[in-house]
Amino acid sequence: MKKSVETKLLESDKTFKKWKNVPFAERQELLSKLSKTLLERKEEFAEIITKEMNKPIAQSVSEIEKCAGMCDFYAKAENVLEPEQVETGHEISEIHREPMGVILGIMPWNFPFWQALRFAVPAILTGNVIVLKHASICYKSGDTMEKLFVELGFPEGIFTHLKVSHDEVEEMIANPVIKGVSLTGSEGGGRKIAETAGRNLKKCVLELGGSDAFIVLEDADLDIAAKDAAQARLQNCGQTCVAGKRFIIHSKIYKEFLEKFIAEYKKFYPDNPMNKETKLGLMAREDLASDLEKQYKKALKNGAEILLPLTAVGNMAFEPGLIEMNAGNPVLQEELFGPLGMVFKAKNDEDALKIANDTMFGLANAVYTKDRKRAMYFAENLESGSVAINQIFRSDWRMPFGGRKNSGYGTELSLYALDEFTVKKSIIGEI
Repeated sequence: MKKSVETKLLESDKTFKKWKNVPFAERQELLSKLSKTLLERKEEFAEIITKEMNKPIAQSVSEIEKCAGMCDFYAKAENVLEPEQVETGHEISEIHREPMGVILGIMPWNFPFWQALRFAVPAILTGNVIVLKHASICYKSGDTMEKLFVELGFPEGIFTHLKVSHDEVEEMIANPVIKGVSLTGSEGGGRKIAETAGRNLKKCVLELGGSDAFIVLEDADLDIAAKDAAQARLQNCGQTCVAGKRFIIHSKIYKEFLEKFIAEYKKFYPDNPMNKETKLGLMAREDLASDLEKQYKKALKNGAEILLPLTAVGNMAFEPGLIEMNAGNPVLQEELFGPLGMVFKAKNDEDALKIANDTMFGLANAVYTKDRKRAMYFAENLESGSVAINQIFRSDWRMPFGGRKNSGYGTELSLYALDEFTVKKSIIGEI
């Protein structure tokens, strides 16, 4: 590990020793400033996102607005870290929640501000400080956030962006200054980080890939479901862990829904991401586009049928595709990160649930039906961290967010996130 990285970690640790003693309300005042500044400068920050990873500018603006809303939520949140009194019969019987220290965040490129701040803000409010290892194409986003924290009066060293390699990350996790790790990324990346964190006995939160089901039953509003389905798959050029990726359609409305779905899907075509009217931008990197095309060909080779061809437009863009999937196709055990959707026909509710759960992933599914009892049947039996009913799944800062199975573990967002990087200390006895 470079000497400069070691120095930065030690500086972060010094900052932690002061920051942990700053009152909760004072931390919230600074978060309130962060929220307001994000809104005031949203066009500036959105442009950075779009230039780095090709997200349509309107979606980049929405990302910054979401960050601001999340910061405001935590700026006004109840202090759930206050000592908790427990009745044990002893004169002193309390549970204290103490911050762990310096927490390493390893964040991806698909939501350059949101993913980093979603991890950092609750950790900082808890009294921790964070070190960010951002994706290599998002260094300007990382640097901008680091500068922003300092400009707003946070202590220097509370949010440190380090441009380090994957090999250096392993050394950082082993460093005694680092007390916990949060990763948002691929399943493969999650395994490596969890292994390293486990070897060094460090707390770990993982938000990994998804292959989310989007279930449409025969009593659904098909016009709304079709419009939502296209948006669910193609927002951020399909490069979203919680995107609808597997569209499971009841056999009674399969043909009718498919016609509506394809019509909505065709409204998305790749265009200049800096244009505010653009709905579908480019892939973030050329190699990612190449990987998606290989998965598409692999699926077809193993029995999938084309509903809409995935058509390359240059090296980093596609006219989005849809394929009808067959059982046993090896691509079903992979995450499609781009504008390619998979369609399935379900015989009944039980079959739809079986198809939905037949994946190693478990992040956030959606179901469309007008019947509350049927909706809750799916909500209670889908093997995922979240379920949306008659709407696209979008993470909500008021609600806990996390995965099951190979989609990871641990909680982000909501007040529950404040518990992730704290030590619960029991204090008991007599005076």
